[in-house]
Amino acid sequence: MNKKTLVLGASLKPQRYSNIAINRLVTYNHDVVALGLREGSVAGIDIDTNLMPYANVHTVTLYLNPERQKPYYNYIISLQPQRIIFNPGTENKEFQNVLKQNNIYFEESCTLVLLGTNQY
Repeated sequence: MNKKTLVLGASLKPQRYSNIAINRLVTYNHDVVALGLREGSVAGIDIDTNLMPYANVHTVTLYLNPERQKPYYNYIISLQPQRIIFNPGTENKEFQNVLKQNNIYFEESCTLVLLGTNQY
């Protein structure tokens, strides 16, 4: 099943996990949108630098540390995703409590592992 995914914290640097995740999501035929600090393209996906009103986002996969996530809380909730993935190093109890209050499922996991083990 195709799960439209927002990669938040997208990087143009090929060694960054967010970049690898974009490539892997595209390889697995998921629709991908990306938000980062710098405009550019990864695997044919344009990285937006402004908050976009993306429609039908199933999953938001986070590649921002907890402090950098704070300005995005309301934005992420406004997208009404079905799932948030806290990749290693992004775990954030404060935001997880906000997500619970908004009935949004989350998991502390790794997007790359989920894809590689067919659990995405």
